[in-house]
Amino acid sequence: MTLEEYQKEAQKTALYPEAYRLVYPALGLAGEAGELANKVKKVLRDHGGHLSEEAREAILAELGDVLWYVAQVATDLGESLEAVAQANLAKLRSRKERGRLGGDGDDR
Repeated sequence: MTLEEYQKEAQKTALYPEAYRLVYPALGLAGEAGELANKVKKVLRDHGGHLSEEAREAILAELGDVLWYVAQVATDLGESLEAVAQANLAKLRSRKERGRLGGDGDDR
């Protein structure tokens, strides 16, 4: 499956009011990213960093939810996931070529 195919299929399950376009999926993305991070934290806290198959599957399920919300944000912005991915890789390549992968800030 391509990113474009995923985005089109995911859009079919996007059931939120038009009035909350962009806001709803952005808030959902933050929530799902938090859930993913919390599951990783519990691997550290409860299992000394050992990633069981059960924990791995739970983290992957949250990652799928994150992907769904990322797709909806892109859709609501009128952009394809493919374009978002390509732009991100171009940005990272540029940073690597300039020796700016480390540090912080968007404009490095």
